[in-house]
Amino acid sequence: MTDTPVDLTTSETGRVLRDVLGPLVAQGAIVRRPAVTAWAERRQVDRRARRLLRELRDRYDGAPLVVRLGARRLVLAVHPEHVERILDGSPDPYTPASWEKRGALAHFQPDGVLISSTADRRTRRPFNEALLDMRQPVHADGDTFTAVVDREARDLADGVERSGRLDWDTFAAAWWRAVRTLVLGSSARDDEHLSALLDALRRDGNWSWFRPRRPWLQAGLERRIAEHVAVAEPGTLAARGRDVGGADAVRGQIPHWLFAFDAAGAATFRALAVASARPEVRERIVTELATSGRGPSVLPYGRGCVLEAVRLWPTTLAVLRDTTREVRWGTRAFPAGTGFVVLSAFFHRDGDRLAFADAFEPEAWLDGRADADWGIVPFSAGPVSCPGRNVVLLVASHALARLATLDLTVSRGRYLADDPLPCTVDHLGLRFGFRSGALARGDVGVARARAA
Repeated sequence: MTDTPVDLTTSETGRVLRDVLGPLVAQGAIVRRPAVTAWAERRQVDRRARRLLRELRDRYDGAPLVVRLGARRLVLAVHPEHVERILDGSPDPYTPASWEKRGALAHFQPDGVLISSTADRRTRRPFNEALLDMRQPVHADGDTFTAVVDREARDLADGVERSGRLDWDTFAAAWWRAVRTLVLGSSARDDEHLSALLDALRRDGNWSWFRPRRPWLQAGLERRIAEHVAVAEPGTLAARGRDVGGADAVRGQIPHWLFAFDAAGAATFRALAVASARPEVRERIVTELATSGRGPSVLPYGRGCVLEAVRLWPTTLAVLRDTTREVRWGTRAFPAGTGFVVLSAFFHRDGDRLAFADAFEPEAWLDGRADADWGIVPFSAGPVSCPGRNVVLLVASHALARLATLDLTVSRGRYLADDPLPCTVDHLGLRFGFRSGALARGDVGVARARAA
């Protein structure tokens, strides 16, 4: 393997733009564009991207690949050792506040820790870690969180029973009610206008610096968040943050938490699709819930299923870093402001490295194989890894387990029932039907009965 990065030719750069970076940007890095994600699934764009990157990695003996886009220079990692160096070296000399990310996220979370300066990060990062109980598998308010999930899952199951179907819009409405409640409190549960404001600003974020700011929309979002934070009840993230760091501190971080839960919803929906197509997976999820006891139990297999959904179909399409100062790779020096890129879909399914690259393998998260691989980074890795990982996995695994008690079929089940799995799956297009005559309600009691 060669350590010194190589400049791609004009032709190779064009192919990378067409097959790798272009589809990534077109789908929407901040919020997905439905028409484009449907196209991406039809074309299986991730397969083409993987093929090209493997070809270039072999051609250049594993050297990082340098892509020039005008004055902007991006270095693409192609080996796990590159990923380790970049992520373990964050936030200095590899800051997560990349040029692209600052342009995108400033539309709706200008004070978020992810795009904070080094000085602001010193206070915001510890605040996030403490508030989200980063080191604990179950958050201190986990009992409240899972109770919210249980209630919304039961309501969703009732709707599925009446209609006989489940699609993304129906799931997302229930998911957002749960998210708004556990983040901001009961006053926000039905505040769909807050979600609409956030969604509009996230769509602006898809265009990064190339879309003018809409400060009146941002002010409206901040005002609604402030109103909910002021009355948030104990057991919510807003109340905990208000009591620990003050209302101003927590308000600045909430847009990012909401943004992160959107990706978690997509992962949960995809995991539910695989479980619905594979009875053995579904039964194991249901049995784990039934034997776990009430409350915020750790559901290791359910977590593994969610993590597998993120590994197979990453919700963060690329992990971006910018250098804060000059760095040397091999015989080359790169100035401050150089971009470094980890393309998740390439590393997560690298068949040259992973025996389970295209398989659904929750066990890899139970036996440590996945966590030991620097190329598998569903929640990033290193000093600036996602502090909300355990909160997200707690909520997502419990939502998945409760919905798995429904005997659902998925419209694309023939593509998900066996390995290898498709490289690209559009979660917005998934459709479920109700298969069972004995309708499960999604609560723990019914899960126990079904598992028995």
